Amino acid sequence: VGLSGVKARYVLNLAEAVASGNVPLDAFDAWDDDAIVARLTSVKGVGTWTAEMFLIFALNRPDVLPVGDLGVRVALRDHHGLAELPRPAQCRALAEPWRPFRTIAIWYLWRTIDTKVAQDPEAEEKGGRPS
Repeated sequence: VGLSGVKARYVLNLAEAVASGNVPLDAFDAWDDDAIVARLTSVKGVGTWTAEMFLIFALNRPDVLPVGDLGVRVALRDHHGLAELPRPAQCRALAEPWRPFRTIAIWYLWRTIDTKVAQDPEAEEKGGRPS
């Protein structure tokens, strides 16, 4: 699969946490986002970004704003015409009007970056997101 030894261990850590019931995937539908992130990040090797991507792509949560994602920061910079990448607190403020559907807004903003990368192969090197 191409995982380093450390990453393979982290995958095993997560598998063990799920198997033991410490990460109760079947119960997550009833949990709020913060509780899920806290539980997932209690597993060594699972960070906030990974937990937020799980919320977005596995649980289809509508109001996740992954401020640690470079693509989100690039998209917010471009969308708002900022000179520099916004810091996490600024990302939260910029996305506040989209609550409770920030996941959907971010998904569309990610698509704008994907389009730029497709149109300009060097865009990825400039901070764009690969498709």
